[in-house]
Amino acid sequence: MTVLDQMQRSNATLKRPRLGFLGVGWIGRQRMETVLASGYAEAAAIADPSPEMTAAAKEMAPYAETVSSLDELLEIGLDGVVIATPSALHAAQSIEALKRGVAVFCQKPLGRTATEVEEVVRTAREADRLLGVDLSYRFTEAMRCVRDSIQSGEIGPVHAAELVFHNAYGPDKPWFYQPELSGGGCVMDLGIHLVDLALWALDFPAVAQVSGNLFSEGERLGANPERVEDYAVATLEFETGAVARIACSWRLHAGCDAEISATFYGRNGALCFSNVGGSFYDFKAERFTGTSRQTLISPPDAWGGVAAVDWARRLAAGSGFSAAAEDYVKVAAVLDRIYGR
Repeated sequence: MTVLDQMQRSNATLKRPRLGFLGVGWIGRQRMETVLASGYAEAAAIADPSPEMTAAAKEMAPYAETVSSLDELLEIGLDGVVIATPSALHAAQSIEALKRGVAVFCQKPLGRTATEVEEVVRTAREADRLLGVDLSYRFTEAMRCVRDSIQSGEIGPVHAAELVFHNAYGPDKPWFYQPELSGGGCVMDLGIHLVDLALWALDFPAVAQVSGNLFSEGERLGANPERVEDYAVATLEFETGAVARIACSWRLHAGCDAEISATFYGRNGALCFSNVGGSFYDFKAERFTGTSRQTLISPPDAWGGVAAVDWARRLAAGSGFSAAAEDYVKVAAVLDRIYGR
C-alpha cells in the first residue's frame, strides 16, 4: 500500500477544507490536481496572472472563483492556500496568509534565506496554523523505505552519506538566474532536496561544519556571488561524527536526463535511494552488502503531489501548527552556510 493509499483510507470521515491556489503554472496545477483527486479538500479560488494558466486550472475546478491577487483570495474565507509562485514571493505571501489565519502549503524554497524561513515559521507558530513545504522526495516510497531502515538500525550508525541531483536541463524562467529573486542557483533549486533528505533521514543531527564550492559555467564563484551557480559540491559534518557529501547541477554532461541518489553508509551495509534509467519520476530503494545488492522498493509509485495531499489531510483533520516546521529553518540554515552567508 502506497503512502497515498494509506492517506485516502480515512478521507471520507473528514471535513474538506476550502483551498485557494495561488499560482497555477505546471507545478501549481499538478499539486492542485493531486489534492483534489485525493478528496481531502476543495478548490474555492484560483489566482494567477496568466489567463491561459487560469483557464487550464478551471478545467479541474470549474466552480472555483477566479481572482487576481492573494489579497482577493484571502477575502473569500479560505482554510488554506497552496502557493506556487516565484521564489522571491514565497515568504511574504506565506506570512500574509498566516497572519490572516489561513494555513499554507508552499513550493520550495519557503524563503531565500534562513532569516526569511524563520520569519514564516515564527508567524505560523504564533498563528497556530499548519505550514507545509513541498519537499516532495520525502514522500517517495523508496526514500521512506531507506529512512525507515536507517532509523531501525539495519545498517548500524550511519557514518557517511553521498547525495546527488544532476539535472541535464535548467529552469526556463529568467528569475531563476537572478540571485535577488531566486536566492541562488542549483543549490536552492535542487540541493535543497538533498540537504533535506540528508537531515531528515538521519533525524536532524546538529551540523558542526559546512563547506561549499559553487561554479558557474566552469568558473568558481566566491561567497555571496552576483550570479547563480550551475554546479555545486558541499560537505556537511555532523556533531555525531558523520559526514555527508552533496553535489547538484543544472545542464551537466551527465549522460542522461537526471542523476538523483541518496546513499547512506553504515558498518553493516548501505542503503540507497536512486532514480531508474535517468528518470525524474521513477525511484528504487536498495540495500548494499559488500558487492551484492538487494532491491527493496521499485517503481511504480504515484508520489508526485503527495506532500500536498499529506498537508491537506492534516488540515482536514484540524491540525494547527506542527513543530516539524522548525526543520525548514534547519535546512535553510545549511543552505546559507553552503552559500557562505
